Amino acid sequence: MNAVDIISKKRDGKELSTSEIEFFIKAYLNGDIPDYQASALLMAIYFRHMSEKETFDLTRVMLHSGDIVNLSEIHGTKVDKHSTGGVGDKVTLIVAPIAASCGVPIAKMSGRGLGFTGGTIDKLESIPGFKTTLEPADFHKQVNEIGIAVIGQSGHIAPADKKLYALRDVTATVENLSLIASSIMSKKLAAGSDAILLDVKCGKGAFMKSEDDAKALAELMCKIGSSQGKKTAAIISDMSEPLGHAVGNSLEVIEAIELLKANIEGDLLKLCLNISGAMIYLGGKASSIDEGIALAESAISSGRALQKLAEMMEYQGGNKAVIDDYSLFPEAKLSAEIKALRSGYIESIDAEGIGLASQHSGAGRASKEDEIDYSAGIKLVAKRGDRVELSDTIAIVYSSDEGKLKQACEEVLSAYAISDSEPKAEPLIKTMIGL
Repeated sequence: MNAVDIISKKRDGKELSTSEIEFFIKAYLNGDIPDYQASALLMAIYFRHMSEKETFDLTRVMLHSGDIVNLSEIHGTKVDKHSTGGVGDKVTLIVAPIAASCGVPIAKMSGRGLGFTGGTIDKLESIPGFKTTLEPADFHKQVNEIGIAVIGQSGHIAPADKKLYALRDVTATVENLSLIASSIMSKKLAAGSDAILLDVKCGKGAFMKSEDDAKALAELMCKIGSSQGKKTAAIISDMSEPLGHAVGNSLEVIEAIELLKANIEGDLLKLCLNISGAMIYLGGKASSIDEGIALAESAISSGRALQKLAEMMEYQGGNKAVIDDYSLFPEAKLSAEIKALRSGYIESIDAEGIGLASQHSGAGRASKEDEIDYSAGIKLVAKRGDRVELSDTIAIVYSSDEGKLKQACEEVLSAYAISDSEPKAEPLIKTMIGL
């Protein structure tokens, strides 16, 4: 068995065997196969695609290339949640405390942001003192005691995926269904939870632009999860415009707190209720997703979810006083209001444009080594469908650098489209799979 034969076999559109996939991935991880041959195979997969069996095999090999987290010491049915990325996506900060307050143990590992998509760990680190690394024993102890812990991903989880993804990123082979699904699921399965809820985005601000593509990805990932004995379900949601009103790390934490204080309605609340309801159902604490949603609503209205967030902050060294005093968060040195150039209705807000503007304000990073400004970001004062008048404030941009502020302001203004007629409402939740 050799790399050239495997590459040519996939180039010709033939199905690779389990042993061929195992051989190639293990040899590449060990350095026995060079980047140029791995790139050739990735391009062959990109054009010739993979069967379900090949996709399952690839996921399994990458899953077992590193550590698999053992959560057996944590009591109850552990439920994980994964988002395919988006702009203003602070959902984990909200649904994790809600689910935990309803008795579902949340032992979650999250990532950092890159490009125009933010990361949960960056948001949590905007909380003064909050620790995103815990020793395994402390991680288990915390979840058993208070029902929730959210930490950064281990570098030892699915190292084969990490190496392959870096290569995909520079060889224009990212956009392949099997490669995307196996990448996501190898990491989620390695994280050790009993059930997985996938929040798959579609729209301009999402990786999957069409609902059909998002559905195909969601269905494939659910099949992969089931093949590994994990209860797996998916919610497909719209990401044509940013989620909620805040984009940027500390700004998003504040918005999450406000929602848990029952002060926020709209798209963010709707999505979070559906996702947390699904997590409660998958965790065996509700007989249906509708019952799960009702329990989630009660967790917010009673203050239990907010209290759970406070407990997590305290356990992980964060200053829980931020919940009542937002001035304790990092504050930007500069800000600028974006004014409407005409009267009318907000027809659309380009989610990707807002995401890039937030990145350029200092809130995001272009490479993993970049430093970020936790105080930077954007508040969307006006959302799609809102009526505005000439010179009304439609957004506020925050930064600590004049050049970055100017660039971000220009990008935010161009992301807004205003028309004479009120736009037709689009459903936020597109479809559900396995629920």
